[in-house]
Amino acid sequence: MVHFSKLIRQGQGLANALLKRAASVSLDWDVRQKSRFETTDSTGRSVGVFLQRGQVVRGGDVLVGEDGSLLQVLAAPQAVLRITHDATHGSAFDLTRAAYHLGNRHVPIELQADHLKIEPDHVLADMLRAMHLHVAQVHEPFEPESGAYGDQASHGHGSHAAHDHHSHVHDHSSHHHPHVHGPDCQHDH
Repeated sequence: MVHFSKLIRQGQGLANALLKRAASVSLDWDVRQKSRFETTDSTGRSVGVFLQRGQVVRGGDVLVGEDGSLLQVLAAPQAVLRITHDATHGSAFDLTRAAYHLGNRHVPIELQADHLKIEPDHVLADMLRAMHLHVAQVHEPFEPESGAYGDQASHGHGSHAAHDHHSHVHDHSSHHHPHVHGPDCQHDH
């Protein structure tokens, strides 16, 4: 078994020729959100993935093995609910409202401009239908948002993903409130 413990987000900096020769592994969301798992790659090789706790693997990421080999990660199609608005009786704003209600329930959700995706849940599907949204069970890759405090490479926010908030050193001993990164935080961003 080859062990993989280094992750390169979206294969950044790797030559296309290297990526074309790399083995791949197709994983659903349940596996990709674990930091430790075993699987079999496209060549039939047994691999063990041992990442830092809490580190999430996204489709398009590349893992580096202890032997220097590369492993491309693909987001496997899985059962998901695809949620769209009713153009006849509603508007695209209905998706924003649905995302708000799903977020209040801490549901992993993939946000797209014209649809949302969540893992199958008949209670949530009924709630969304009651909001006059279309809910269809489909078999597609699932890439939910990481959340404001999730893995650093929250997809869809390319340039911000590279900004490492954890490398800042703060002295909070004189502060009564938690530090918030924003326009008034006095940092060079």
